[in-house]
Amino acid sequence: MDYPVEKEYYEVRKPELLNRFDEESRYWEPVIVSRFGKEFADTILREAHKEFQALIPQMPYIGGDENHLTESLIGSVRYLAFYKAMKKHGKTAEETGKVLYDAILARIDEPPAPIPPSKMLTTEQLMERRRKRAERSQERRYPQDYVYKFVAGDGEEFDYGYDFSECAAQKFYHAQDADEFMPFYCYLDFPGSRVDGSGLSRTMTLAEGHEKCNHRFKKGREAELKWPPPFLKGE
Repeated sequence: MDYPVEKEYYEVRKPELLNRFDEESRYWEPVIVSRFGKEFADTILREAHKEFQALIPQMPYIGGDENHLTESLIGSVRYLAFYKAMKKHGKTAEETGKVLYDAILARIDEPPAPIPPSKMLTTEQLMERRRKRAERSQERRYPQDYVYKFVAGDGEEFDYGYDFSECAAQKFYHAQDADEFMPFYCYLDFPGSRVDGSGLSRTMTLAEGHEKCNHRFKKGREAELKWPPPFLKGE
């Protein structure tokens, strides 16, 4: 079956996407300044903004608003734009990753965004929605999309999980010749999990050459891995 591809999906949202980029990059700024100075930070953030603007029309359509992982893909491209700007100024993928890692952790004390009562679901409803979304991904409606399976929790070690066999961010990073940054981007899931309290555990990623990314979540558990990433320790 053929599915429509809305090529203008991102273009018509460009002002909003750029505003959101600038909002997030404000969290990066103090980390960059502390490490490389104010002048460098101003230059990098200005160039990263331009990089992101250039990447917007290149982002693959994976279902738009009907796919909740569209937001994950857009977020990965924000980080990609920052990486591209840093690389042009001689900074490594590791240096870029550490800036973003520290910037995410700096938000750990921020209160979470409130969930409107109309959107609040029971645990059972949440799990069912997650399962259905995973099943939908198996249809492979869009070639550049994520593909994953839902894993029911075991009642002890984890509440639920996902096994990703295909990753939209990885596909796009590869197309942008940014494979070296992909493991660092994936690792940002851990500070993100520490901020939201989702308790991420993971032993495999596609970015490191495994057959899947095996996400497992247990609410309230501290995300296991800190800096430096294990793939750096092994070098």
